[in-house]
Amino acid sequence: MTYRIFNRTDVVAEGWYWLLASRDLKPGQVKAVNILGDELAVFRGKDGRVAALDAYCPHMGAHLAEGRVEGNELRCFFHNWRFDASGQCTDIPCLAVQLQKRVQTRAGRVEERNGLIWVWLGHAANAGAVPEVPELAGTDYECTAGGRFIKHCHPNVVMVNAIDEQHFHTVHRLPGSILSMEPLPRDVRNIEFHNSGRPPQGSAIGRLIGRFYKNALTYNLSYWSGTTGTVTLGPDFLHLYLMFALRLTPDGKTEGRTVAFTRKRKGPVGWLFNRLLLRVTHLAGYYFSVGDTRIFQTIRFNLKTPIPADRAVMAFIQHLEQQPAHQLAAPQPAGDRKAA
Repeated sequence: MTYRIFNRTDVVAEGWYWLLASRDLKPGQVKAVNILGDELAVFRGKDGRVAALDAYCPHMGAHLAEGRVEGNELRCFFHNWRFDASGQCTDIPCLAVQLQKRVQTRAGRVEERNGLIWVWLGHAANAGAVPEVPELAGTDYECTAGGRFIKHCHPNVVMVNAIDEQHFHTVHRLPGSILSMEPLPRDVRNIEFHNSGRPPQGSAIGRLIGRFYKNALTYNLSYWSGTTGTVTLGPDFLHLYLMFALRLTPDGKTEGRTVAFTRKRKGPVGWLFNRLLLRVTHLAGYYFSVGDTRIFQTIRFNLKTPIPADRAVMAFIQHLEQQPAHQLAAPQPAGDRKAA
């Protein structure tokens, strides 16, 4: 079957896509980032704010990541033209002020949230909020970004895997009907999946697990633009929260980051407890990702024979297909620069 967005390498859904981990861009630094074929120069000014400009200077095409940050602006290395965060040229050393005001380069819409730097890809008027954990919205929380990882399949396929309830039985050996994912579309970009399955009471392990849940076993996901998702899991008295932010690589693979969250707790004990929880959350994410790596290394996703147990997967695909599309930039000639 041919899709207009799902599992394609020439188009993605409009949305927020991660650029860098916040900790990887210090004040006064500029880095080259290739985001879905679009080359950007991303820099952090003296005031701590992040900006992203078209990587190539509008004068002669020199790469702006070769330049330097001056205050809250970026100066090109080649002829010393300077640009502010909006892309406006503010200085051309060899020209009068009135002429430099006519020069403008493209600037991306950037947000910094949840340990990551994000850029909006799509029509500016459609930009909504950066993805977040629904259960933590409006609360005080802490988060830590994990390491960068690569999966050898499309980001949409990685997203599908987390809601494929069948593979939790076959790959991860979860018992019985412990997972039953119910799709809940929220808006044009966001769809949630809530588990309604309960721990089986026919085994000692099932009865033990059931003591920690009043109703269904908590395993809830929230997906944005087919490439960023959050997972809420754990017993009723202590939920763990994990985000996986993904993007497509030029060769059709997945490049991603994980972010662990926990509610903010007071005092030294609360701080230490949160460090432990954040670590445990990253380990939980690592456990499931390692189990699925064998699949991601060789899969050529093609859902030819869907069955009723694939209802969550089909709901994800159908929701994604209805979203506004963003055409990817044409591949640029290869150079010596390595983007972040």
